[in-house]
Amino acid sequence: MYDIGIDVGGTGITAGLVDDQCRLMAGKSIVTDRNWTAVALAEVLLRLVRELMAENNVNSSGIHTIGVGVPGTANGRTGRIEYANNLPFCQGNLRELLQRQTSKKIYFENDANAAAWGEYLVLDKKPESFLMVTLGTGVGGGIIQDGKILRGVNYAAGELGHMTIRYNGIPCNCGRRGCLEAYASAEALIARARKAMDKKRKSLLWELCRQNQGDMNARLVFDAYRQGDKTAIKVVRKYAEYLSEGLANLINILQPEVLCIGGGVSRSGDILIPLLQERVSGKIYSRDSAENTVLTAARLDNDAGIIGAAKLWLCENGAAKLETAP
Repeated sequence: MYDIGIDVGGTGITAGLVDDQCRLMAGKSIVTDRNWTAVALAEVLLRLVRELMAENNVNSSGIHTIGVGVPGTANGRTGRIEYANNLPFCQGNLRELLQRQTSKKIYFENDANAAAWGEYLVLDKKPESFLMVTLGTGVGGGIIQDGKILRGVNYAAGELGHMTIRYNGIPCNCGRRGCLEAYASAEALIARARKAMDKKRKSLLWELCRQNQGDMNARLVFDAYRQGDKTAIKVVRKYAEYLSEGLANLINILQPEVLCIGGGVSRSGDILIPLLQERVSGKIYSRDSAENTVLTAARLDNDAGIIGAAKLWLCENGAAKLETAP
């Protein structure tokens, strides 16, 4: 018996078969079209699910539930995506559109909440409080307290990227200025690297970018850092400084047992986590406490959102506060 998890992202959508041990057994992906309406998106998701099942010889009786992680505010009462500043999928009732065409129960959640839930589920020991910050196209997050996703009065809790860390700072596409997302997303890191490259024409970043057919990404910045490139080192350290401001704010407010860094940037956790630990430790109010938040990199990489979405039923049924992983 499988659960199906669907992770709807700004550039791609992936559906996966997840077993009872929270393992992703098979997946299928397509490219996101930002011009889709909710009706078109629902049709695409259902087709993706059918193709995933057919390719893996799984029939309807082998599926337990379907969970969908979506960008923005996923209202669990209405089934609508109420607001997503990066994607225009706000028309129509997505959950209802999906539920009409399947007998399986549809679960519906913000994508970063789903990713946080996935990472929480695979922990060997479940903490009472768990916080995940996702670093990708934007900066998202999820808060798990006592085995439940914290959603807030309007299902919009966990938008961690939209706290301000610089008054009247860089414009953010949410409409504010100085948001953590504007400084600490993967896109912000890339933009800062490109700007630094323009000033340092001999930087290794130019050669790595050329080898990657002219495409700059976060991985290349960290690769150049590993090879001792001074420009990359400066960019990454400045990035860690900005990110640490936001993380220190979160720790001061919530004091979670575990703060997990996820998203594409977390693949370079061997570099980033020590830099963050060094910077966060001096900024938190509880610096002299005997016990403090453990800062760690995510374990599931891009699979977190799929696994978390597939297992949303555990959250709804209160069945996931376990001492050990499934």
